[in-house]
Amino acid sequence: MELIWLIPAFPVVGFVVLVLFGRLLGKPAAGWFASAMVAGSFATTLVVFLDLLSTQSAQRVFEQKLYTWMPAGSFTATFGLMADPLSIMMCLFVTGIATLIHIYSIGYMRDDENFSKFFIYLNLFVASMLLLVLGNNLLLTFLGWEGVGLCSFLLIGFWHTDLANSSAAKKAFVANRIGDFGFMVGIFLVWVTVGSINYADIRAYAPNLAAGTATAMALLFFLGATGKSAQLPLYTWLPDAMAGPTPVSALMHAATMVTAGVYLMVRLNPILHEAGWANDVIAWVGVATALVAATIAVAQNDIKKVLAYSTVSQLGYMFLAVGTHNYVAAMFHMVTHAFFKALLFLGSGSVIVGMAHEQDMRRYGNLRKYMPITAGTFIIGWLAIAGVPPLSGFWSKDEILAGAFNAGPAGPVLWLLGLITALLTAFYMTRQVIMTFYGDEKWREDAHAEAHAGADEAAEAGDEATGAPVATAVAAVDHAHDDHHGLTPDHEPVESPWTMTFPLVVLAGFSIVAGVLNLPFSDKLERLGNWLHPVIIGEHHMPNAPVLFGLASGAITTSIVGILIGYAVYEKRKADPSKIELSVLARGWFIDESYSKFMGGPGRAFYQGVADFDSKIVDGVVNGVGKGSLGIGRLIRPAQSGIIRTYALGFGVGAVLLLVFVVTRMSL
Repeated sequence: MELIWLIPAFPVVGFVVLVLFGRLLGKPAAGWFASAMVAGSFATTLVVFLDLLSTQSAQRVFEQKLYTWMPAGSFTATFGLMADPLSIMMCLFVTGIATLIHIYSIGYMRDDENFSKFFIYLNLFVASMLLLVLGNNLLLTFLGWEGVGLCSFLLIGFWHTDLANSSAAKKAFVANRIGDFGFMVGIFLVWVTVGSINYADIRAYAPNLAAGTATAMALLFFLGATGKSAQLPLYTWLPDAMAGPTPVSALMHAATMVTAGVYLMVRLNPILHEAGWANDVIAWVGVATALVAATIAVAQNDIKKVLAYSTVSQLGYMFLAVGTHNYVAAMFHMVTHAFFKALLFLGSGSVIVGMAHEQDMRRYGNLRKYMPITAGTFIIGWLAIAGVPPLSGFWSKDEILAGAFNAGPAGPVLWLLGLITALLTAFYMTRQVIMTFYGDEKWREDAHAEAHAGADEAAEAGDEATGAPVATAVAAVDHAHDDHHGLTPDHEPVESPWTMTFPLVVLAGFSIVAGVLNLPFSDKLERLGNWLHPVIIGEHHMPNAPVLFGLASGAITTSIVGILIGYAVYEKRKADPSKIELSVLARGWFIDESYSKFMGGPGRAFYQGVADFDSKIVDGVVNGVGKGSLGIGRLIRPAQSGIIRTYALGFGVGAVLLLVFVVTRMSL
């Protein structure tokens, strides 16, 4: 247990060494060093996990207080780390998946001139996430929270000379700052109510919270989570975040950043247990986000953007679980999703490299012939996220749906919306697989005119708004004029190097078997539930066995139907895809564009009005006081001439006037 400080220390050392000597190490040594640092963190986590596993369940909480961080009167914040089942579970999959992504990045970024800088950011990203999950108080968690926010900005905009990338980075930064306001106010409210921001104290005090106070806390922290974990209405930054290098997308979507919001809400489950209707808000926002994002994914043609909207949707499932007090299911799906989403993003990166950095799936086809390892592992990820048994995604998603069904009067409606989302997930992922790995080799066709037409449409769409959509349109035009990144009809795709395919194989294996973490057949097989039991208060109970079997059968049927529909439309051409890929879906229900129009129109006018009020009224009052003081000074300045006889005359006149006043008063 005494080693827990080493878990975040390894990537911090990696960050410092690479800042000082990264360019000296060069390629690929800098990448291997960064990977070794994260692997060291993973190995340390395994040691701590085994030590924690050897202790009694009720005693699996260990705090390591390194020093007093902020002593300020009655307020004290320690810089301390906490190892318990929840934090160590997070560290295991964060460091494990991050190690694989680091190794993958050595191959993916091998030609980039800023190779060492990329790994500087990656190490800092992992260190920040580990600080977030290991911190023993809200303020330390917030420090890690802001750290991953900073790293996301740096990594999304890593290729910052591209307008779309820099715009996406700023968009992510701003959206997360909105959510962070809720987190900060939540910390303040906890402090004034509990008198402490340590998680142990919060857990002990939670039963004494008034329902209104607990509800306010839950909603404030959930606001922070909607920003970090991309939920309605703050989800729009995440689809654009795929503008960065693909390993960044994989790390962000699978193991860091977006999982932080779910972790925070599960960590604060003692507060949620007392928060009443705030849990309904969390559940409904989660299921609405899952459904909306799934509908948008149906019409996306960028291979990474499909997966980005998929992440938003899957995070919605996790918040549905949190809102129905199904915390184990939320964490279970977080783990399985980390495996298959990292697999899918890294697989898409392999495809992109093999296709001369083309990301439009309409120019793919039959890639399984040229990239068999990538295709095989990607298909495993597809089946996992589609919910096909016995792969991991089925077990975790089905547990969320079953828990939602059993969540009171609104449960069946939540379950139905979740089931529709599952149908859409199976459909759009089947669409992606068929467009990419099956069918005709479309890049061999002359699609130059079509590309320009698509760019013109994107530019026209972007002209209707400001901000990110314009950046996207500009990127589309540049993309078209770049002749599809050099993808020509005679291009021959090749399989990626082993540094890229090895992580794919490992992640595919975990995507298959990770479901064994929490099987519903007996209490002994619910390993994850038993492991997390000491840190969960008020865990939701599942339906009885017959109902559970019926719900599982419905979920399996739904997934198969979604796959069959996708196969019929995109492989057998039984229906016109354009009837499904509606413009309103391709443009994300116009939500992002509406934000941009508002901020570029009324929003800009409002803030200009605020600026004018500040400059003319507030500054006018302040400047007026200053000018008045100067005027009074000019008036009385002659009295301060420095001539002694003038002062003597003044004293004399004053004395006479005083004498007259006294005599007059006495005579009265």
